[in-house]
Amino acid sequence: MSQTWVVLLHGDEKAWETADEATRAAAYADHDAFSAACAERGHTIVGGHELASSSRAVVVRNDTEGPAVTDGPYAETVEQLGGYYVVETDDVQDLARLVVTVLWPGDVAEIRPVA
Repeated sequence: MSQTWVVLLHGDEKAWETADEATRAAAYADHDAFSAACAERGHTIVGGHELASSSRAVVVRNDTEGPAVTDGPYAETVEQLGGYYVVETDDVQDLARLVVTVLWPGDVAEIRPVA
């Protein structure tokens, strides 16, 4: 029985921002190939998007002093959430093997089941 998973793609945002057009085109081609391979192997992509730069984020916190809304990323880190896929599959291990095809060296993917 299929379960729904969210694939969170974390990477070096600066590397993407400074990549040339050929490098970006190759990355998009990798994502196209990933989508095709998912379909061929029985994984159904039901959603997902590339995310805009974390510098455009709005962060909402509710701490002991009350709510606060600020602009910019949640934390100053090299890795930022760059995009996600929502995938229905009954073989998360195979999905994990496919996800590696869209990761640049040093990138990380988290695959988490939807509750």
